[in-house]
Amino acid sequence: METRLLELLVCPICKGPLEHRRPPIDEHHELVCHADHLAFPVRDGIPILLESEARPLSDAPAS
Repeated sequence: METRLLELLVCPICKGPLEHRRPPIDEHHELVCHADHLAFPVRDGIPILLESEARPLSDAPAS
């Protein structure tokens, strides 16, 4: 993903910054919101910023 695009993208829930995780080979890219403990998928270079598509991060604190 382009650096300029990443600078413009924010979490659709809290409007906070997103971290682009570049995985090892054969895994999917994702944008991570640490405030909401969610990871949004990036498919074919397109960020899917829908809450219904996000996966919870496993390091999220238990509620």
